Amino acid sequence: MDAHQLETLLQEIKNGTTSVSDGLARVSATPIHDLGHSRLDTHRELRCGHPEVVFGQGKSLSELVEISTALLARHGRLIVTRVGDEGARELLAALPRAVHHERARMVTVADPKAPPGEGLVLVASAGTSDGPVAEEAIVTARALGARVEELRDVGVAGVHRLLAHVDLLRRANVIVVVAGMEGALASVVGGLVERPVVAVPTSVGYGASFEGLAALLAMLNSCAAGVSVVNIDNGFGAGYCAAQINRLAKVKA
Repeated sequence: MDAHQLETLLQEIKNGTTSVSDGLARVSATPIHDLGHSRLDTHRELRCGHPEVVFGQGKSLSELVEISTALLARHGRLIVTRVGDEGARELLAALPRAVHHERARMVTVADPKAPPGEGLVLVASAGTSDGPVAEEAIVTARALGARVEELRDVGVAGVHRLLAHVDLLRRANVIVVVAGMEGALASVVGGLVERPVVAVPTSVGYGASFEGLAALLAMLNSCAAGVSVVNIDNGFGAGYCAAQINRLAKVKA
């Protein structure tokens, strides 16, 4: 049950088309769908605004398909992250409306009744090599209802590429900055705008980047206010956070 369904139920009780006892039975239905190998949180959308997201890595193909099928049947939409090619093939065979976002390593099923994306989340990536993580953020934010634009290859080694788009930076409700190497792009963007910046360090770089640790520490120590940081290569977490901020900006407006 999501917030809209709960609102409809309460209205039905108010109008007398549903009895209080029937309404109570529907609301108090167990919020856990036990599949044996997994216990699905079916009330997460009611509490948090979005259904449970499936982390595909480490699951068997049968577990992945069964979990995804159950969540889609319950909510009418689905996000699966960190899916390998074999897992994606199985999901596409089982779920006719599924889309494989190969570079992002994600599979999604959109709600056909969902409205167009709203607000503006901007995803800026430092280099082409940061593309897979940036794409994960883009797909996630769009799947959660945000309108998303992107700036690719605007790293600080050629900062004029970024400065040519300052107007776009300032129009966004929130900016996701994806960068490896020394991770400096997040500080630069944070110093140009009054919008929240969600920084994503990537594992792109030579040996002393320590698979993203150098970028992570640089972003955590950013001298620009308003920069928050997610974990290394966590495009999903950044996209999810950005979509929530974008949604709050819409509510306030």
